[in-house]
This record gives sequence, C-alpha cells and structure tokens, in this order.
Amino acid sequence: MKKEIVIVGGGASGLMAAITCLRQGKKVLILEQKDKVGKKILATGNGKCNFTNIFQEDSCYRSSQAAFPGKALQQFGAEDTVRFFEDLGVLVKERNGYLYPYSGQASTILDALYYEAKRLGVEIECGIKVDHIKKEKGAFKLQYGGKTMEAETVILSAGGKASKALGSDGSGFGLAKELGHHTTKLCPSLTGLKVKENFCKALAGVRTDAAVSLFIEDSYVTKDVGELQLTSYGVSGIPVFQICRFAGMALLEKKEVEVKVDFFPNWKEKQLRKLVFRQKERFGKEAAQIVLAGLLNKKVLLVLLKQAGIQPETILNKVSDEKLLSLCKNAKALAFHVIETNGFENAQVCAGGIDTREVNGDTMESKLVKRLYFAGEILDVDGICGGYNLQWAWASGFVAGSHAAKR
Repeated sequence: MKKEIVIVGGGASGLMAAITCLRQGKKVLILEQKDKVGKKILATGNGKCNFTNIFQEDSCYRSSQAAFPGKALQQFGAEDTVRFFEDLGVLVKERNGYLYPYSGQASTILDALYYEAKRLGVEIECGIKVDHIKKEKGAFKLQYGGKTMEAETVILSAGGKASKALGSDGSGFGLAKELGHHTTKLCPSLTGLKVKENFCKALAGVRTDAAVSLFIEDSYVTKDVGELQLTSYGVSGIPVFQICRFAGMALLEKKEVEVKVDFFPNWKEKQLRKLVFRQKERFGKEAAQIVLAGLLNKKVLLVLLKQAGIQPETILNKVSDEKLLSLCKNAKALAFHVIETNGFENAQVCAGGIDTREVNGDTMESKLVKRLYFAGEILDVDGICGGYNLQWAWASGFVAGSHAAKR
C-alpha cells in the first residue's frame, strides 16, 4: 500500500514536519533508524534543551547561500516556536535570551513533540534504516531490510554526520545523492579544535574567560569571547565552538589555521604591561611565579612563563624587560596551530550539507525531484551555539511539512 507522506528521520525537524502535516489531515509515517525518535534532542543544551533564542539575526546561521535560512525562519521564527510549545503545555523560561523548558529537562520538549504526533495519529517505525530511494512512475520507492515501500511524498530529515551515536551518520546524504542531489563540503562544527602545541597537556582542565581569534593563512577571520576550555588535545568551549566551522572548512582546503587566545580580553596590552612592571617594582625580590600568581590560573601562568623563557622560580628583578614584554604579548595572543577538529563523533552539528541551490527555500521542496522535501541539519545550514540549530530544525520542519501537506 502506498503511503501518503514518509519522513525519513525522526529527529527535531522530522517530528515538527510530521506534526505540521498531520494537522492538515495527512497520513504520516516516520522511519527512524535508532530505537527511539528524538535521541539527539535529549542531548541538547547538556540535557536542558536550549530550544531557541530570543535574539535572531542572519549572522546566527551559516550557509553557502547566505540568504537561504532566512526564507524558512521568516515563516516560523522564535516567537512561533515559543507559541508552538506553549500550546503543547510546555512552560518556558529565559536566561540571557536563551529559551529552555521550565523543567530544565530536554525530555520535556521531546515528550511534547512525541505525544502530539501520536495524538494526531502518526505512524512511527524505529530500527529502520532506509538503504535506497528512487522515484519511478510518480512514486518514491524506499528500500530497507530487503523490503520496499512506496510513498507519494518524502521528507528527508535524516540529519548530518555529527553525533553518529544519536542517529546522524550521514546516510541521508547518500539517499539524496541517489535522487540526483549534491552536497557541499562537510566538516564538524560546534566542537573543539586539536592543536600541535605540546604545552596543551599542561593546561588540561583549565576553564577561563578569554577571547579566541581565528586566523587563516595569517589573515584574521573572526573571534568570540566566553569561557574557554583547555584540554590535553587543544582548545574547546563556546568561543571555540563558534569559530569551529570556519576553521574546519579551511582545514579541508589544506589551509594554515591558527587561533590566538587572549587571556585578558577586557585589558589592553599596554595596561597589562603596566601592571606587570608595577609588580616588578614592588615585589622584585620574589620569585616570578609568586609575584604574578594573582593574575592568572596557575597552569596558564606557568605555560606563559615558559613560553617567555622565564623560569618560575627566577627572582623577578633578574628577569629582563624583554622577557616580561614577551610574557604580556603571549598573555594577549597565545598562538595555537590547529591540525584538525575534534571530529564528527564529538561535534554537535555538521557544517555543510545538501546544496541549497537545489532546494526551494520558500517550500523546502527539491528543485530536482517533485514531492521531495528536506528539513533540518541535512541541508547546508548550521547555527551558532544558543538554540539556533534547533530553531532551524523547527523552522525548516514546519515549512517542509506545510508545503508537503498541500501537494
């Protein structure tokens, strides 16, 4: 029996698309390869689910076609998302523009979606991985586990390649390619960066406020400020996540990538130099590591001293002005040479995806295959940290579902 609408992938965008179709009286089947739908939702916001953000600008979303995300977001914005979940009984709380369920549990969002879809009569089959898809004589044929299913309309919302354990293994790209679509370059985003500097091991475990600037081929690209996490492999934390996409894409092109960390983002280097030399005047008879201990995390200070050629136990009066100037310079711009990202398995999102030039941004319908729609991370759209990737999922899922239901 031919299905009316089949949605491949039961994540955030797939569930939103399903509910939208069901509300317009359509019959919907979700095929999900994991044992349950919405597993990635449960992992968002460290389990608290930052599901959207009050602050919305075009710059919060990245795509090879910069204007593409806005077409869906104009149809279903953050206010629509809040209204949607409040109508499902979800109490919402706000923190610095970030919106969460009041319960503080991501399961609240997933449960709201799941029970609404079930109330509307959705069919869900889990543990189903679609191996192939083609269109013949006006109908889609989906093959899985030796079986074939026909569908009038298909919505591909199978995710990208980030967090394979939660269901995004990149298989959706293969299905799209079978139907003639192409992908852009893919790289992990919202993850850490691995660097070649050996001193990272001495910094492992440090969390500190810092500004992180990205340089590609020695040219400044962008920066972000926030809590930096230093690890045995390199750098992580929100400011690194925000610049990771650009670093990853540059690495794919074999370009030299460097990040510079400013441990005093609210100070000018001149102010820092003045402070350090004042300390030298006042406490010059003490060891360098003692006199400067009040400035920085001890692990960071020891690395900066070493990079400046200063032994921690050296009496400060015996340290040359040149070395102290070097210390200040590194404190404002400690360089890390990036060798790779921390991988898709540790990434929150996949940058890149289905080439959006092949998709109608107003409807999410394929320009190549009629009645084929896309939603979510499978498309070449990714957001910065702060609920933007889920907002893209809700918006694209709503638009895809709305227009699929009209066919």
